[in-house]
Amino acid sequence: MLADVGVGQDASMSNGVSYPVFRTSDSAAALATARQLLALGEREYAQVSVDVELCTVAEVMELRRVLPDSWFRTENEEFWARKLDTQTVLRCDWHAAELSEDTDSLAPLLPLWASMVDQPVGGVEDAFATLVGMRYGVIRWDQMIWPAVPEHGYDGRVEHDGVTLVFNCDDAGVERQIGTHTVCVDVHKTRDSQKHTAWLANQIGQAVIGSPYR
Repeated sequence: MLADVGVGQDASMSNGVSYPVFRTSDSAAALATARQLLALGEREYAQVSVDVELCTVAEVMELRRVLPDSWFRTENEEFWARKLDTQTVLRCDWHAAELSEDTDSLAPLLPLWASMVDQPVGGVEDAFATLVGMRYGVIRWDQMIWPAVPEHGYDGRVEHDGVTLVFNCDDAGVERQIGTHTVCVDVHKTRDSQKHTAWLANQIGQAVIGSPYR
């Protein structure tokens, strides 16, 4: 699931890595901790993206109402198989305004993922965190730069520095686990990246609590 939003990808591809630094059953506390981390970096060009899995038509309609500029994509394997069998031109995503309100039309597309990318920081996070509930979801802040700490061999890399908050996911960051929310520090992968992450986490009273997400 993390790979869907570009988090924790294989180092040979992205040279970025994400370390978990805070885990809680309180989504509000997770969001507050993520914002504490974000405040440590240079944020002039920072932006935020969100992504959530929706398994019912009611969830789709609720998200479209709360975040009317979101985009939806289907990951229903049976839907894709039917489209491939008929050699129909594939349509992989729909803007909220294009999405049908007809239950019979939406049901074959489930589960749907809804996303908003490259938004201004502070614009969608609160609404999204309230909406996500027991669903898989991710908030990622990027295009920021962590402070340089020469003694840790780290000078900040805008293409990798960021914060990721994963909702309702297990400790490994791959399976659904309701009530487990994890905040990660995203950094450029070096031999000292964990040391630098630990330094960043320590600035807000946290620490690296597990293996990096890939």
